[in-house]
Amino acid sequence: MIDFSPGLILILGALPVPFLRGTVRSAYMLALPLIGLAFVFSLEPGAYGQVPFLGFELTTLRVDRLANVFGIIFFAAAAISILYALKVEDTLQHVAALIYSGGAIGAVYAGDLITLFVFWEITAIASVFLIWARRTERAYRAGMRYLIIQVGSGVLLLAGALFHIAETGSVAFGNLGLGSLGTNLIFLAFGIKCAFPFLHNWLQDAYPEATVSGTVWLSAFTTKLAVYALARGYAGTEILIYIGAAMTAFPIFFAVIENDLRRVLSYSLNNQLGFMVCGIGIGTELAINGAVAHAFVHIIYKALLFMSMGAVLYRVGHVKASSLGGLYKSMPLTAGFCIVGSASISAFPLFSGFVAKSLILAAAAHEGYTITFLVLLFASAGVLDHSGIKVPFFSFFFHDSGIRVKEAPKNMLAAMGIASFLCIAIGVWPGPLYAILPYPVAFEPYTVAHVINQSQLLLFAMLAFVFLMRTGLYPPELPSVNVDFDVIYRKGLPRLVAAFARIFGPVDQAGRSAMLRLIRTIVNHVYRHHGPGGALARSVGTGSMVFWAVAMLAGYLLISLTSF
Repeated sequence: MIDFSPGLILILGALPVPFLRGTVRSAYMLALPLIGLAFVFSLEPGAYGQVPFLGFELTTLRVDRLANVFGIIFFAAAAISILYALKVEDTLQHVAALIYSGGAIGAVYAGDLITLFVFWEITAIASVFLIWARRTERAYRAGMRYLIIQVGSGVLLLAGALFHIAETGSVAFGNLGLGSLGTNLIFLAFGIKCAFPFLHNWLQDAYPEATVSGTVWLSAFTTKLAVYALARGYAGTEILIYIGAAMTAFPIFFAVIENDLRRVLSYSLNNQLGFMVCGIGIGTELAINGAVAHAFVHIIYKALLFMSMGAVLYRVGHVKASSLGGLYKSMPLTAGFCIVGSASISAFPLFSGFVAKSLILAAAAHEGYTITFLVLLFASAGVLDHSGIKVPFFSFFFHDSGIRVKEAPKNMLAAMGIASFLCIAIGVWPGPLYAILPYPVAFEPYTVAHVINQSQLLLFAMLAFVFLMRTGLYPPELPSVNVDFDVIYRKGLPRLVAAFARIFGPVDQAGRSAMLRLIRTIVNHVYRHHGPGGALARSVGTGSMVFWAVAMLAGYLLISLTSF
């Protein structure tokens, strides 16, 4: 067997893309993830690609069922995203997207913390170009914030890995658990990428500012890589249950009042991640299977929803709920595909979300986490209101905005059609998905009790939406800006820095002046007593002069740093 990381198929495969054109480029790009999928199915369980590094042995290819599930869905998502983006004549996006997805796949198959860090940073650096490629001032600023946060996550990962290696003498990436400085830092690094509460705003900040196809790519890889990493390193860590429960609940309120529909879907993404994090925290075989299965189907239906809103953005120029409506008349296929995605994320029976989310709910109930179970039920009802109903209703139906455009391009429709087929196929026949999960599955989603309970929940949520709309209690769709936790660092932090500069600026200037006066006094004293070629110059060797020069530069650097 060839023992190199499957992610390199996309990373190295991206290099010839700038030199290809037209149909040749399209065919070549589509072939790359299909070759990757074939390679994944040929892999045998085990550890391969050992590389000596600073006295340690790195494992660049670790194959097991957990890695393979994410490898399969990542390559499938790459293929669908490439098909969706074929009309984009932007070499930057194509190359960045391939390297980004290849980095995520490489991280999934990394068997050690150092290899994980390398691919972790590749995803961070490559993905930001999918935001910058929109070439607007908002995209540039959002991309800079995104890059700082994602690279910061990598720095924490590296620091935690170094502490962990120093403590244990092992670079292996396995079950880490909390309890040491190293593993706590790694946990925080994963939490940033998974958009834990108070660490989540980079997602809603950056994803809606990406390009039409860039948001589709971003929705598939970054956060799901973090879900994989948590499942690998922190399965059964109880605090994840409560973090996940919070993640499922709080985005609902923001999504309901948000006007930008791609930002609504970003909040919804945060909500769905919470279900996965809960399952990982519970840590039983059923719960881990549920978290992984939910990640698998979520990549497909969330991409489908972002693709449908991307098609609207491509044709209309915006996705503001307050200005849309009636688009089903000119974009009927896109509307239909959006409804399939909405039914899937809402976990309607016979759609993919139902067969995955049921595993997590069953695990929470079986392990006695009653309050968590009730929170998950509330979140399940909420997701129907903000993604299952709001997104298709306000964009394609509701009032007629008078907007008439062309249907989405054929390649976009094909990508949405494939994703819709998978959403329905997995929902109707979950057996193939269950067969590739990390543990054997002895669970039947289509029992009378499961179907009735979920149907009642969905019916209640729909009635609640109708009641709120008819009574005028549902928040109106108005041009607005939501205030979220990011106001702390986007508004508060700059003001704090400015206040700090006002207070300590005079102190800084006084310190600089005093240091310069001291240096000038010393130099004048030496010059008067010894002259340009005096005793000091004769007694000090070249090495000492270098030392003092470096010391002076270091002192100046310390003085300079106080001004930031």
